[in-house]
Formats: sequence, C-alpha cells, structure tokens
Amino acid sequence: MTQTPHTPPVRRPRLGIMGGTFDPIHHGHLVAASEVAAEFDLDEVVFVPTGQPWQKSDKEVSPAEHRYLMTVVATASNPRFSVSRVDIDRPGQTYTADTLDDVQSLRPDADLFFITGADAMEQIMTWKDVEQLWGKAHFVGVSRPGHELTDFGLSDEVSLMEIPAMAISSTDCRDRVAAGKPVWYLVPDGVVQYIGKYGLYVDNKGDFSRHNIAPYVPASLNNRPEEDDE
Repeated sequence: MTQTPHTPPVRRPRLGIMGGTFDPIHHGHLVAASEVAAEFDLDEVVFVPTGQPWQKSDKEVSPAEHRYLMTVVATASNPRFSVSRVDIDRPGQTYTADTLDDVQSLRPDADLFFITGADAMEQIMTWKDVEQLWGKAHFVGVSRPGHELTDFGLSDEVSLMEIPAMAISSTDCRDRVAAGKPVWYLVPDGVVQYIGKYGLYVDNKGDFSRHNIAPYVPASLNNRPEEDDE
C-alpha cells in the first residue's frame, strides 16, 4: 500500500509592528524590537510612527516627518527592520485599530504582533472600543525593569516582556538635548546628528521647512565623547 507523503502546513509570515511616537526613537525601541523578534520568531518588524496620537492630544509632539525620518535612519542597518508611513499619512488622530487594519491590508498573508511600551499598552486598554482589537494581532507589552505591567487578564491576547534597555525614555532624551546634555549612546548616532541638524528639542519648533536655515547645534551634539578627550 502506497502512502501519500505528508505535506507540512505552510507557515504564515510573522510580522511585528512596533508602534510608537518615536520622539525621538532610541536604543530601547531597537533592542525591544530585536528581543521580541527573537522570542516570537518574527520574520520582520515594521516600525510605525504615530501620526496624531490620540492619547497625546494635549502634549506637544514633533512633526511627523521628523519622527518618521529619524526612525528610518535608526533602523536602516537592520535588514529585518522597515518603517511604514501608514499612520502619518492617514488624516486625523491615530488609533491602533486603524494601524492594524492598514498593515493587514498591505500584508494579508501575515500574522501580526503589535509591540509597544508599557505606558502605551496601558493607554490602549483605556480605549472605549478596545475589544475591537482582539483577533487583529497578538499584543506584546515591553516594560523597563521595575515597572509593573499586567496582561489585564487577557493572557491569550497579550504577552509581557521586560527589556532592560527600555529604561531609556524619549522624554529623558528630549530633556537632555534641551539642557545641552549629550544623548550619544542613548539614541543611534545618525539620530543624534539629525537632532542637531534640525535643532530639534532646542527651540521646540522643529519646523521641517527649516532645512535651508543653519540650525542651532548644542555643544553636546558637536562631538562624540571620545573626541572631547583629544
């Protein structure tokens, strides 16, 4: 009797979506994406800078184009990282459900894993229509050491990971630049240069049209730390 050879099921691509404001993107974001990719065997991680984050409507956020380009610079060297404009090109406020729907329409063959920080995860859970998110993706909340994060009783939908590098925060990076302190090794080198080129976090304007104007560059951005010792 001839047996029909067993054909193993085709594995669907596993796509990570790293959502965030990225104002600026820092090494904690990159390490978190890399660690989650390894833990969940992801084939690719696409970074999606938010357009107009609904949960930060009362806070000043740098122009989307700056945040998008800093993310492109930061992820360029990793062949498994890419950056999407779906949120910044969509009119109106950014909601996670729209992000997932747009990415899924572009990659209908993929299983989605939405990666975000502890604070953002907690804010997502306060959304009045949060139940619409379940089934669209598996959620991975990444937290810094010592930050308590709960899965909200949704262990089938939400996974938690502690990432030591998430101790770095975008708020601290902005405050350091504003105070003239260095951000080398907190953000990628190219992002340090980008911040200096456009004078971000110094005059609180960040107008993308200022590319033809000589920017103000804080002394802390002019040289690498090792160059100061020469």
